[in-house]
Amino acid sequence: MFYHVKELQYHAKPERPDPVYAKKLQEILGGQFGEISVMMQYLFQGWSVRGNGKYKDLLMDTGTEEIAHVEMIATMIARLLDGAPDVELEDAAKDPVIAAILGGSNPQQAIVSGLGAMPVDSVGNRWTASYIIASGNLLADFRANLNAESQGRLQVARLYEMTNDSGVRDMLSWLLARDTMHQNQWYAAICELEEKENIVVPSTFPRELEKQQVSYTLFNFSQGDASAKGRWAHGRSMDGYGYFNYVDKPIAFGSVPHLKPAPKYIYNTPLWALRTSDDPPDPHTI
Repeated sequence: MFYHVKELQYHAKPERPDPVYAKKLQEILGGQFGEISVMMQYLFQGWSVRGNGKYKDLLMDTGTEEIAHVEMIATMIARLLDGAPDVELEDAAKDPVIAAILGGSNPQQAIVSGLGAMPVDSVGNRWTASYIIASGNLLADFRANLNAESQGRLQVARLYEMTNDSGVRDMLSWLLARDTMHQNQWYAAICELEEKENIVVPSTFPRELEKQQVSYTLFNFSQGDASAKGRWAHGRSMDGYGYFNYVDKPIAFGSVPHLKPAPKYIYNTPLWALRTSDDPPDPHTI
């Protein structure tokens, strides 16, 4: 079960209202890599673990902490919206500063949410569960978690530079520190699982069922050959099961595809209309 205490995990009080910054802060709440996303991602990963060991406990610990971060940011956004200027459009037309504030703020935070945070990103896109990953494979999921924390910390760092409000920066400094821990913990869990399973996911798929002749081949599909100088192009593969090789001029392994005509009731463009007058007869389009 979950139990809520009224105190915040850390302070969330700005020096002054700033509705424009409140809109920006929505990105780390309801954006793709925001706190709602990592909260839901970790909790659903944890609920899906078949067992009650340390990995599930880690997921539940962190997912529950992210609920606290959602509350902190939502509180900060609400406080940034406190005392927001209540002006008419006529006043905005006379004062470019007010016009800029109105132009940079989100009117829905007044009209829809009543000066509160919303489950949206910084441009108003609604949060969606399609942002989260919970596959049941912990190595794959922990890598997704490391990416989520990396992207999230990057965005928090950028937001830190977009304000000089000491109260906002104080909260962001806490979130930066927690993201540092979360990146470290997911990396530690990844390394531990890689020692047990090796690095390729899923580790249990029979290797003889994949086309192993291209399992460690880098194909040069762009101009130049700078990528040939990387560790990924030469030497033993990272999983230890093969050797990297580089193919400068890849060849096609398949043939030219020919699709059968669609049934008449589909009303696709007729095949005779796709041919130009100088096309040679094609038995597949007759």
